[in-house]
Amino acid sequence: MSSAKRSIASSPAAPHLALISVQLLFATWPIVGKLALRVLPALTLVGFRVAGAALVLLVLARATGRFRLIARKDWPLLIVSSVLGLILNQWLFVTGLSLTTAINSTLICTTIPISTLLIGLIFGTDRIAWRRTLGIVLAMAGVILLIGRGPQELSSATRTGDLFIVANSLCYGAYIAISKDLVRRYSALNVITWVFIVGTIATIPVGAISIARMPLREVSIGVWLAVAYVILMPTAVAYFLNAWALARVPPSTVAVYIYLQPLFAFALAPLVLGEPLGARAIVSSLMIFVGVVIVTRRRRAKMIDESQALETI
Repeated sequence: MSSAKRSIASSPAAPHLALISVQLLFATWPIVGKLALRVLPALTLVGFRVAGAALVLLVLARATGRFRLIARKDWPLLIVSSVLGLILNQWLFVTGLSLTTAINSTLICTTIPISTLLIGLIFGTDRIAWRRTLGIVLAMAGVILLIGRGPQELSSATRTGDLFIVANSLCYGAYIAISKDLVRRYSALNVITWVFIVGTIATIPVGAISIARMPLREVSIGVWLAVAYVILMPTAVAYFLNAWALARVPPSTVAVYIYLQPLFAFALAPLVLGEPLGARAIVSSLMIFVGVVIVTRRRRAKMIDESQALETI
């Protein structure tokens, strides 16, 4: 890695820029994914997404010399991380999204930082503080204002899907909290590659079964391009950047950036769907950004020391 790239990677702002990029990529996946879901079954799309990303990450890890075996004693933690952060996370979200509305799923996903903090407290990987609590509450209020409805308005008609999204949020929050130690010891790219490799064991067979009776010759090039985008950008690139940042900032900091995802989604809606951007979205955007700044603000010297102590990806 050149000195210029190394300097950028070791900058205190680098993890936060990476996390912003992650949420921007994640925000595009439901939009592009819906194009594919018009033709492909949900579990098939998950199978393609996990298998394709696993191949891309494996090639990248080997090309950069980052790929190495995980010690036998760490495999239980690796398997749990893959099940929580990938297998269950993907199945629950896609299934839940098919049974509820995008509005409900976006609102419920704001519980991820709360789940991460609670699990982090249990495992001793994080600690609560009034500043973080204030930031989370402010950002959550911004998201609720942006969406224009509160938790009490969740419809009974979508209750099953809502519960799937709640379970998805709990799984992803747990994944963020428990995988940090693996990422620190084995590097972000290596760990996330193994997480996807393990994930293919479950997702590929299930995806194959769900598409067994479907004539793939009838799938258009546009759908395959949508699948390719989902594999590369909001999956391989986004998961790698998320893991890279996780090695450098607290788990709750990684989780709180989830609040930017609906912000980006609403910003893209006028471009893709022609929907207007009103005063509510502008005020909500300010609340979300202030909340993220409050939660992620740390002493500069401490961040520099931590960055220098960690391996540069």
